[in-house]
Amino acid sequence: MTQNQQIASSLDEVARILGEQGANRFRVQAYVHAADAIRGMGKPVSDILAAGGLEALQEIPGVGETIAHVIQDMLLHGRSGLLERLRGESDPISLLASVPGIGKRTAWKLHEALGIETLQELEIAAHDGRLARLAGIGPKRLAGIRDTLALRLGRLRQPVRNRPVNEPSIAELLDVDRQYREEARADRLKRIAPSRFNPAGDAWLPVLHTTRGTRHYTALFSNSARAHELGRTHDWVVLYYDGDQTERQCTVITSAFGPLQGLRIVCGREAECQEFYRVQTSRD
Repeated sequence: MTQNQQIASSLDEVARILGEQGANRFRVQAYVHAADAIRGMGKPVSDILAAGGLEALQEIPGVGETIAHVIQDMLLHGRSGLLERLRGESDPISLLASVPGIGKRTAWKLHEALGIETLQELEIAAHDGRLARLAGIGPKRLAGIRDTLALRLGRLRQPVRNRPVNEPSIAELLDVDRQYREEARADRLKRIAPSRFNPAGDAWLPVLHTTRGTRHYTALFSNSARAHELGRTHDWVVLYYDGDQTERQCTVITSAFGPLQGLRIVCGREAECQEFYRVQTSRD
C-alpha cells in the first residue's frame, strides 16, 4: 500500500467512525472527499507537505485546515491523535514521555494540568514558559527538549507560536459541556470502549460530536488515570475543538472549592469563569 493509500484509508476510517458516532454529515463528507482526492493523486502527499507546508496541503481538493493538520500528524508521527481518540486508543502520555528529558511523571503533569497531547503543543509550551514553570525544568534540560523537538518535527514543522488568542468563550465551552452531559445522562450518545483502564473492554464512554458556528467539538468524559483515581470519570469532561490553526482541548470540571465551588469551570480559565458567573448572576 502506498503512502497516499494509507493516508486515504485512515481518512476513510475517520469518516466512518464520525458517521457512526453521529457527527455532522458535512464533516463526515469532508473526510470522504479528502480521502478520494489523495487516493487519486500521483504525487506523494509528503512531498507536497515538505515543499509547501500546510498551505500546500489545503490546495488539495477537499482538504481544509483541520484535515491538513490531521494529514500532517499522520506524516510526522505515523499516527493520528484524532483517529486514535475516535477508536478509544488515545495514549498521549506515551508520546510525550518519548521525548528525552520528559519522562512519564512529567508527561502526566503536562497532560493533566495543561491538556498537552501532541509534540507540536509540547514545543509551544517549551518556548512560552509553561513547561519550565509547571515541571520545574532547568535551562539545560529545557534546551535539550527544544532541540529534540526541533529534530523530530524537522523542517516540516510550523514556526513556534505563542498561546492561542482566538479561544472560544467560556459561555460556548460550558454550553457544549452542558449538552454533552445532558445527552449522556439521557443515553442518546454512541459509546466507545477505551483501551486504557478498561480491561473488560466495556463500551462505557459516551462521545458527542457537535458544532458551534464553524467550530467542531468532540466531547468525552475524562479517561485519565487521575480521573479514575479521584472517581471523577463522569464529572470531568474533555472538549476537543478546532482553533488557532490546530485542534485544541480543554477540560471542564465541577469546582470543589473557592468562590466557584459546585459550579462547572474550564480548567486554566478560572478567572474568566468567575467573571462569567458574576455576569450571569447580575442578569438574574
